[in-house]
Amino acid sequence: MDVGIINPFLEATLEVTRTMANMESRVGKPALKKGNQANGEVTGFIALSGPAHKGTLAITFEKEALLAVYERMLGEKLSELDDSALDLAGEITNMVCGGAKQRLSSSGYDFDLTRPTILTGKPHEINHPGNGPVLTLPLELDQGKMYIEVNLSR
Repeated sequence: MDVGIINPFLEATLEVTRTMANMESRVGKPALKKGNQANGEVTGFIALSGPAHKGTLAITFEKEALLAVYERMLGEKLSELDDSALDLAGEITNMVCGGAKQRLSSSGYDFDLTRPTILTGKPHEINHPGNGPVLTLPLELDQGKMYIEVNLSR
């Protein structure tokens, strides 16, 4: 998997959490994902397609992380995940993809993005349809974790 394509997704995620939620994230060790099981309760999922690559991006939130991001971004405290928290997960996924697309475009990559799909439940599965490996990057917030998953193939 091309690091030049993966890093813009990581950079965009860090930027969104820093600027929109005023939260710093610590990046964990990247790993190849085995299986389809999500690591959290809510996932924003987007398909990517371009002339040279096709793939998917998923951002999975542990409940505590999404509730903390929600409170920081919207100023309202939730005790449970509701439709507004799910909408925020989709919006964050959309912002990350937009930021990554802008970064990739300046490097000569061109992608079209679908609208985010939200997957919920503990457990739930994330089915990346591509035949390439799925790279998982954990991000640790003070209040829980987020996981970026990227699957790209030529």
